[in-house]
Amino acid sequence: MEKGEIPLNQILHGDCAQVMDRLPENSVDMIFADPPYYLQLQQALFRPNLTRVDAVDEAWDQFESFDAYDAFTERWLRACRRVLKDTGTLWVIGSYHNIFRVGKLLMDLDFWILNDIVWIKTNPMPNFRGKRFANAHETLIWAQKCKGAKYTFNYQDMKSLNEELQMRSDWHLPLCGGRERRKINGEKAHPTQKPEALLYRVILASTHPGDIVLDPFFGTGTTGAVAKKLNRRWIGIERDETYIPLARQRIDSIPAPSEESLFAPKSAQRARRVPFGALIEHGLLKPGDSLFFHAQHEMEAVVLGNGDIRLNGFAGSIHQVGRHLTNAPCNGWEHWYYYDQGEARLLPLDRLRKRFLEQTAVPPISNGG
Repeated sequence: MEKGEIPLNQILHGDCAQVMDRLPENSVDMIFADPPYYLQLQQALFRPNLTRVDAVDEAWDQFESFDAYDAFTERWLRACRRVLKDTGTLWVIGSYHNIFRVGKLLMDLDFWILNDIVWIKTNPMPNFRGKRFANAHETLIWAQKCKGAKYTFNYQDMKSLNEELQMRSDWHLPLCGGRERRKINGEKAHPTQKPEALLYRVILASTHPGDIVLDPFFGTGTTGAVAKKLNRRWIGIERDETYIPLARQRIDSIPAPSEESLFAPKSAQRARRVPFGALIEHGLLKPGDSLFFHAQHEMEAVVLGNGDIRLNGFAGSIHQVGRHLTNAPCNGWEHWYYYDQGEARLLPLDRLRKRFLEQTAVPPISNGG
């Protein structure tokens, strides 16, 4: 990479501060940083059944002292500040081991803190020794480069993602697991891989389609994967070559999103919010009808009279049940299907919403004549 070049949608190998020094100044819209936490583990951790816990013991999390860690942190934060646009924002995630030191250095470098977000893990690892509280959360700091500058915050998108309620600073999300967890020979590829649902909120909240998102600690590529899904451009930096091919393979396997799925039409119909229960009230669906998660008769749910749906004992809105199934944000209108008698096939639930809007549209006022 030549100095001054913007290597879009690429993974760059090397020390993040050195690599960022070769990027143009004021060129990046948002940075998400998941740096080493400096966990200071003194010995291996074991469960009560004497099986060993997969702790973070990689070389990249080891430092000689707090002074060494602070010097490392200040160096990469200064590099972030140089490449970030004046209107840009920075997200940093950490635990009690490091986040307070990072926050102090952020303020020393004249970043202005906008929020701290608490990621509350719905499935945290227990404290096996029973000598402390179980660590069930991590903290994200969201800061802008220049105090008072205009920055991106997609308030309405966050509200829509949260059942039309203002999104708060406590985010209840599970740890990364299942198919999402990247593995090598059956073992975790990266000990601190973050869930895509977490990055989905971060990127959707603070960037627009086409913006450039930089991750200086790229790991297995979660930031790049979510950025691609949301049609953001991205740059990843990773010093451990082990992770780079995993991240490339992961991101390359993601299809490019359609324009229709990303840019919501600003129409009168969109301005009218439709509760799912309105479809039942107007006879488009009835209690006891079936909804299917995707169009292959996967996971059949039953429609309840109060506007909720129930699947395998779990009841909630179409969005809540979808989120329960995927462990990720879910637009129920797009993911649930109903059986259309006229067409004799499954159709997206959004078809019924559009039909409802057409049936209940307010007719234009006639001037007579």
